[in-house]
Amino acid sequence: VITPREVFQHQTVEELAATAEPVGEGKEIEAEAPGAGVGPVPITPIIAWLRDRVGGDASLISGFHQAMLLRTPPGLGAERLAAALAVLLDHHDVLRLRLDTGGGRWRPVVRPPGSVDAAALVTRVDVAGLDGDKVQAVVAEQAAAARDRLDPAAGTVAQLVWFDADREQGRLLVVLHHLVVDGVTWRILLPDLVTAWAGGELQPVGTSFRRWAQKLTAAERSAQDLEDWLDIVDGPPQKLADRPLDPRADIAARARSLTLDLPADVTGPLLTEVPAAFHGRANDVLLTGLAVAVAQWRRRRGGRGTGVLVDLEGHGREDSVPGVDVSRTAGWFTSIHPVRLDAGGATGGAAVKKVKEQLRAVPDVLGYGLLRHVDGDEELAEVPRAQIAFNYLGRIADGGDGGDWTLAPEELPAGEDPRMPMAHALEVNALTRDLPAGPVLSATWTWPGGLLDSADVRELAEGWFAALRGLVADVAGGAAGGFTPSDLLVELDQGEIDKLQTAWRQKK
Repeated sequence: VITPREVFQHQTVEELAATAEPVGEGKEIEAEAPGAGVGPVPITPIIAWLRDRVGGDASLISGFHQAMLLRTPPGLGAERLAAALAVLLDHHDVLRLRLDTGGGRWRPVVRPPGSVDAAALVTRVDVAGLDGDKVQAVVAEQAAAARDRLDPAAGTVAQLVWFDADREQGRLLVVLHHLVVDGVTWRILLPDLVTAWAGGELQPVGTSFRRWAQKLTAAERSAQDLEDWLDIVDGPPQKLADRPLDPRADIAARARSLTLDLPADVTGPLLTEVPAAFHGRANDVLLTGLAVAVAQWRRRRGGRGTGVLVDLEGHGREDSVPGVDVSRTAGWFTSIHPVRLDAGGATGGAAVKKVKEQLRAVPDVLGYGLLRHVDGDEELAEVPRAQIAFNYLGRIADGGDGGDWTLAPEELPAGEDPRMPMAHALEVNALTRDLPAGPVLSATWTWPGGLLDSADVRELAEGWFAALRGLVADVAGGAAGGFTPSDLLVELDQGEIDKLQTAWRQKK
C-alpha cells in the first residue's frame, strides 16, 4: 500500500518501495464501530483558532455561519422538507453538534441520532406573487433572522427557510453554523438533502468527524515541526496600518469590502497557461502577484523589506491523518496556516519561481494549527500574526441553467456574526466564476472600516491585478516559464536550472 501523498513526496521507485507497507499494516481505511461518531469531540485546530479569535467568548460566534440559496420546485412541502432534513441529521453526525462552554472551556459534543427535532428547524415563508426586488428583500430579512436563531451552545446549528412561491419556482435557504460546515461539506450535504427529499438512499460516510478529530489531535508533534514553523513566521514586522487590530472596535459589523473582477481574456490564461509554464498551480501564480503587489504598495508608503506573512486557508482534509476516509464526512475541516512570501524585489517569472519554492517548503499545514492553537505553544504565540489572509475558493458555475436545485441569484448577507472581532487587517477571498463568455476571477477584499482607507485598499487590489496581467503577458510572449528545484529529482539550485534551460533553448 502507498498513498497518493507519498507518490508526490517520493518520486523514484526506490523511495516509494521503502515507504510501501503490506496490506493490513496501517495504511488502509480503518473500519469504524457503530456509534463512534457520537460523544465529546477533541477541539480541532480550526475550532481552537476560532476560540482564540474571540478570546474564548462563545457568545460572539452564535451567528457565525455559511449559507446557500437554491431554486426549488413548486410545492416543495414543509413536512417533506423536514423529513428530508431529519434523514440528513441522523446520517451526518456533525449536524447534531453542541458546543459546551462550561468552566470557560470549549467542548464540542455530538449527540445521538434522533436527538434533534428537524421540524423545528424548518420555516416556511410565503412569497407568491412577489417581484424580484421584493423576493430579494424577504430573502435578506429571513437570512438575518435564520442567522440569529443559530445557537451552538443549545445545539442549534442548522436552519432551513422555504420561500413558497405557490405554483412558481421557489427558494430554499440553508443556513449552517460554521462549526459544522466548510466548502467541501456543501458538496456533500446539498446533494444528500435533495436525495433525501426525493426518497433516495444516502451513501455511507467513511470516517466520522469525531473519529477524524481524535486521530488528528493524537498525532505526535516533533521539535522539528515547531522549528520549521518558527522559521516561517519569524521575520521583521510588516506594517499595513497605523495601528494594530482592536478586537473591540474592529468587528464584523464595521467591515468594509471591495470586489473587483479580472476579465475572461486574462483569467483564462492566468489559471491555465501561466501555471503550466512554471509546472505549478493556480495558487503559485495568484500568491506571487499578491506578494509583488504588497511589496510595491508598502514601498510607496515608506515601508521596508519585500517579504509578507500571509495566512492561507486550505480544505484541511489532508491525507496526513492515516486510516481515514473523509470524502463523505460533513464538518469544518478548514486549515489556516501562515507562509512567508518574498519575491526579493523580483517581478515576472523570477518572482513566480521564488514564491513557488517557498510554498513547496511549507510543512504539513495541519501541524501549525495543532502546535499554535491546540497545544498553545508559547513561542509561536509570541510571534506577530499575519495581517493578510488569502483564500482561493476555486471555480464555481454561475447558477447553471436556472433549473431546480441550482444556486439562486439573490444575494445573502455576510456569514460572520456582526459582533465578532476581525481576524486580519485585510482578507482576500477569490474565486473563479465560469460565465458564458469565459472564466472570470472575482476577488473580494475585506477590512475593518476604521483601520484602512478604501482608496488604499483599491490601490493594492488594482496593483495585484496589474501584477497578474504582467505574468500573463510575460508567458504569452515567451519571456517566462521553466522548472524550479522542487520539480526535479536531482539537486540543482535555481541558477543552475536556468542555465541549463537557456542552453537547451539555444541549442533547440
